[in-house]
Amino acid sequence: MKHTIKTLTMAVTTALLSTSALAADFNFKFQSSDPSGDKNFQVQKEWTERVTLMSGGRIEIDLLPVGAVVKHTETLDSIKMGVLDGHITATGYFSGKDPAFGLIGNMVGAWSDTRQLLEYINYGGGYELMTELYAPYGIKYIGGSTTGVESFVSKKPIDGVADLKGLKLRAPEGLVQQVFAAAGASPVNLPGSEVFTGLSKGVIDAADYTVFSTNQKAGMNDIAPHPVQPGFHSLPTIDISMSQKKWDKLPADLQAIMTVSVRDFAQDITTQLRIADQAAVKEAQANPDITIHDWPAAERKKFRQIAMGEWEKYSEQSPNAKKVYSSITAYLKESGLL
Repeated sequence: MKHTIKTLTMAVTTALLSTSALAADFNFKFQSSDPSGDKNFQVQKEWTERVTLMSGGRIEIDLLPVGAVVKHTETLDSIKMGVLDGHITATGYFSGKDPAFGLIGNMVGAWSDTRQLLEYINYGGGYELMTELYAPYGIKYIGGSTTGVESFVSKKPIDGVADLKGLKLRAPEGLVQQVFAAAGASPVNLPGSEVFTGLSKGVIDAADYTVFSTNQKAGMNDIAPHPVQPGFHSLPTIDISMSQKKWDKLPADLQAIMTVSVRDFAQDITTQLRIADQAAVKEAQANPDITIHDWPAAERKKFRQIAMGEWEKYSEQSPNAKKVYSSITAYLKESGLL
């Protein structure tokens, strides 16, 4: 009996080894909008590994860091041309294609928690809307995620909307700058790679950058010791998408694995970053030179009201942007979030 079990075990092991040695049925090249050293990229790599495991080795995704093949703003065209098979990126990077991507990519002030955005994407119409927006580009929207409500880096104390007046702050072009300008700030165009230097040299006073844990690790809070946490402004949409032609070649079971795996990825990355933020906040609180500012509810509401006026103005830029505005505001109202 023992000999039979041993023989069976060896046979199963040999079969597994043989299977793993075979080439995958589908090999895809994806590019991320994050650098390889970021935690975001590490969590994304873990997703690709789970897809391979869940598919029994039939799918392998080679995930490349930002800029490895093309600029982060060019992945949409590169997928269409077959240079890349897919991407994991901030949707807002394609606002130059259509302002709708900028609006759904970061509707400033709309979301106060990652769960609100994920519920909109998966159950409130976001998935269907993104599918429609990407269709003309030959792109299959597999699913969406986010990172976390971004922190706010500042060299000056900011405890409410009034403190934004005249503040030189780095913010992405488009809706984000538009909202901050309406709130009285003086937005500055500056690449993310130059934020640290800009703060150090006094080119800017503050920055809309990323989540607290990433800022803390990068030393942002050491040179700009008045962070606002939790953030009051920005929650970017991240999407995982690929070539529609390549997607159509996948059998139904692998399509289902990809779809479900992206939902899992969204929960995974938002949870991991939330845990990292909590640890980073404790670290910052232990530093007497760093003062964390938590805006009161009244000030958050005041900023959001300013943002809401800008959402509507921004939505006038294209028919698709108007669709995004109508979809998200309807969801927020129905959910009691507006």
